Amino acid sequence: MPIELKMPALSPTMEEGTLARWLVKEGDKVSSGDLLAEIETDKATMEFEAVDEGIVTKILVAEGTDGVKVGAVIAMIQGEDDEASTGGADAADAHPRPLPPAGGEQVKSAPKTAMFAQPAITPLPQAGGAGGGPATSQSHDRVKASPLAKRIAGNKGLDLTTISGTGPNGRIVKADVEAISGEGRSAVVAAELDPGLRRETQAPTQTIDTDIPHEVVKLSNMRKTIARRLTESKQTVPHIYLTVDVRLDALLKLRGELNASLEGRGIKLSVNDMLIKALALALVQVPKCNVSFAGDNMLQYARADISVAVSVPTGLITPIITDAANKSLSKISTEVAELAARAKDGKLQPHEYQGGTASISNMGMMGIKQFDAVINPPQAMILAVGAGEKRPYIVDNALAIATVMSATGSFDHRAIDGADGAMFMKLFKELAEKPLGLVA
Repeated sequence: MPIELKMPALSPTMEEGTLARWLVKEGDKVSSGDLLAEIETDKATMEFEAVDEGIVTKILVAEGTDGVKVGAVIAMIQGEDDEASTGGADAADAHPRPLPPAGGEQVKSAPKTAMFAQPAITPLPQAGGAGGGPATSQSHDRVKASPLAKRIAGNKGLDLTTISGTGPNGRIVKADVEAISGEGRSAVVAAELDPGLRRETQAPTQTIDTDIPHEVVKLSNMRKTIARRLTESKQTVPHIYLTVDVRLDALLKLRGELNASLEGRGIKLSVNDMLIKALALALVQVPKCNVSFAGDNMLQYARADISVAVSVPTGLITPIITDAANKSLSKISTEVAELAARAKDGKLQPHEYQGGTASISNMGMMGIKQFDAVINPPQAMILAVGAGEKRPYIVDNALAIATVMSATGSFDHRAIDGADGAMFMKLFKELAEKPLGLVA
């Protein structure tokens, strides 16, 4: 039975991608869970797994092809007959055949498809409700899921019976499990509440006629997405900007003491690691700033997941430190280093950069004194951090020299009032200037 292998949707906002590399060739036999290709999305290069068994009969899209639309057929697989491959009643139960229409006319079997899409979020059954009660091991055994999806679900402690599959015949695949676990859920919920959040404004194509010597540089998928997202943000999100000056002397002193004690563990805290913790604690203490605007609704987050802006050769990506307010500084430092390294190699998984409740962008290490950052929807705020520098400063009612940093918060005024934003910035300043609260 022929199976159409389609371009997968590897993130909620993905509309097209680049087929970077085929990992199989025509004539190869593949099984469920085998890796078929590497797909370059707007944020990373990801692996695409098989969800059925069969023989690769035709590759329709050559590797290196970009702009491949989600849902486009990229290859054909000759699958085995479902009933013959599984046998008996189990096969009929797993792949039910449609009843013929009135009049006895037989329905022709359409080609099967194999692709990823954003799964529906199925609520857990309520105690005592219809079909309530925990799933039994027998029901888990009968769930149709790829081996890789089962392994990921097992590692994350997810109940497969509550997940809607988007693979062939409703099979649960890797993307289904990843999309509803942890960090990615908030972005999906926001997009469902307000479909407008999923539409990205296409920047107008510009043709420039010039005699100046130049070369045409093709935009990467990441750069195209950055252009669309930032255009959307500035056109649709009313930004307000609030700036505070933060004295860093106490924070720098504490950082030195902590690094001396952590040296044996190979951990070296950065100022940015400590500011991530301060940002997360401030969000928890001012929950009105830990929100997302979603049309007629507001999402009020119960934890602070901080997106950290990381510059990579193809643009900018924001890996996420989840629940940063409840993590130690050493844990934050280790996670930032690991995520940044994989971000630069293009190896981040979707749940590691999708979601987040607020962002931080630090250009102080490049000598930038102060700047206003653009909000990354559906988040409602981003903190822009400038360089710490020696400045004249009033200390204990006397003029002195202190190390001072300017920090600017950009807030979505639809979701956050100026007074709440000001309260947040005041608290962030206090946490950074009295940093013992970061380790308490």
